[in-house]
Amino acid sequence: MLNVIAIQGRLVRDPEMRQTTTGKSVCSFTIACDRGRKDSNGQNIVDWIPVVAWERTAEFICKYFQKGQMIVLDGRLQSRNYKDRDGNNRTAIEINANNANFAGPKSQQDAQAGGYASASGEPNIQFEPIDDDEGDLPF
Repeated sequence: MLNVIAIQGRLVRDPEMRQTTTGKSVCSFTIACDRGRKDSNGQNIVDWIPVVAWERTAEFICKYFQKGQMIVLDGRLQSRNYKDRDGNNRTAIEINANNANFAGPKSQQDAQAGGYASASGEPNIQFEPIDDDEGDLPF
């Protein structure tokens, strides 16, 4: 079976970090994703998508993202059943994020600085071209 989601949206509020009883980090948040069309009143149609991320991805998101920022996620769609406060059976559909990336700089200053980190913990470095007028590089 194939269950792959790739989505881009803005965080509706700051992500919330929690710890499970076994000590795993889990982060939950909601993104607003524009459908790219307008309703009869001329307002953009937006979907509000709940997202959950675990461990390193959760820690990365909570450290580097806040309300209003654009985020790109990939992961899988999942559903879970639960009982609400009144005892009614409910189903929640959410994205389980495997990776998170920046969709753009949060400020002009950051755009000039370059070099964001990724959810894997590795830096996403923007390299400058090398001037090899000396001819001392092997390539």
